[in-house]
Parts: sequence; structure tokens; C-alpha cells
Amino acid sequence: MSLQKEVYIKIKSELDQENVVLVAVSKTKPNEDIEELYQLGQRAFGENYVQELVEKQASLPKDIQWHFIGHLQSNKVKYIAPFIHLIHGVDSLKLLTEINKQAQKNGRVISCLLQMHIATEETKFGMDFAELEEALAASIHLPFISIKGIMGMASFSDKKEQVRNEFKTMNHYFKNIQSKVGVPFTMLSMGMSGDYQMAIEEGSTMVRIGSLLFGARNYANN
Repeated sequence: MSLQKEVYIKIKSELDQENVVLVAVSKTKPNEDIEELYQLGQRAFGENYVQELVEKQASLPKDIQWHFIGHLQSNKVKYIAPFIHLIHGVDSLKLLTEINKQAQKNGRVISCLLQMHIATEETKFGMDFAELEEALAASIHLPFISIKGIMGMASFSDKKEQVRNEFKTMNHYFKNIQSKVGVPFTMLSMGMSGDYQMAIEEGSTMVRIGSLLFGARNYANN
């Protein structure tokens, strides 16, 4: 097994002191690794692929809080709507509307984060600030979703100052929106294995960590 137990315990202790939520990114990892981390007390796990997530949810403990952290297509929302704990990457009003529709069909309210584009890479998904505000305004008419905050991914870059500035920018917009919408808007999800400490310094309340906990991803088995 590739699970790094001591690393997990160290990171979890560090994050608990900062009141930061750890989402263990378990995509492409076998159930055995997830179960081992579950036995250590971890409950929040993040997956990028709908089919893989559905299969894991069916066979793993039911009190796991599943986070969908990848790019979600509207036509696949229905497969995760019955059980998903939090959808991170809501990058359009169209997707938000579909999540509301599928949540209503399942008789539940689904929590979401709006994805903001802060990186220099055009390949990364996300909305600009105007689109975020439009989605928030529209959500008043979508009673089966609950927008908890925003998420974003910094540039994949060795330029630390650039990455820090992107996190600062995101926190600025987060506080701007929070001042308008109030209490429910509390989650700022930014930071991964390579930059989570910097993200926390810049205000992150939730980090997504995979390779530090599980080792390198094994796409051959996916």
C-alpha cells in the first residue's frame, strides 16, 4: 500500500489547529487505501471521475463524505446527486441549474462551491467575478442547492509569488462576496499537495491533498 500514515497524521494535526478541512483526494486509488485512511478517522474524500466515484460510494462505508472535485458535465450530475456531500467545481449557471434539478428529484439539497478562474492557464475551468455574482443572484431561485463558498486552482508554476498573488486575489473576492451574502458562505477551497501551506496562509478553509497522502497517482488502473 502507498498510504503515507505518518504524513497524514502530521498534516491532519496541522490543519486541525488552523480549522482547515482536509479533503483526501483518492482518485485512481484502490478501496483498500481509502479504507485504511478511513480507519484513521478521515471522512472527506475527493474524486474527479463520476463512474469511479459511483463505484466507490457503493462499496465503501456510507458515512464517507464524498466531494466531487473534477470538471462535472451536466449530463452526469444525476449519477452523483443521490449521495454527493459537496460539489466543488461548479463553473457555470447551466451546471448549477442542473444540480438543482437533480437535487429536487432526489429530495435533498446539494451543497456546492462556485469555481473561480484565478490561474494563468486557459485550460483551467472557472468563472470570473461577474459570472460568480450572476450565479449567486440566480441561486435565489434554485432552492435545492446551497452555495457554501468558492474554490479555485492556482497556476501550475514554480513562481511562488505568482501563486501567492492568485490565492490573495481569490480570498479578496471571497471576502467581498461573503460580506454581501453572509453566514452560509464560509468555504474557501484552495490549495493542493504542492501549495496547501501557502493557501492556508492566504485564507483557505479547505485543502485538497492527494499525492502527499497516497503517493503518485496510478492512472494505469483507472
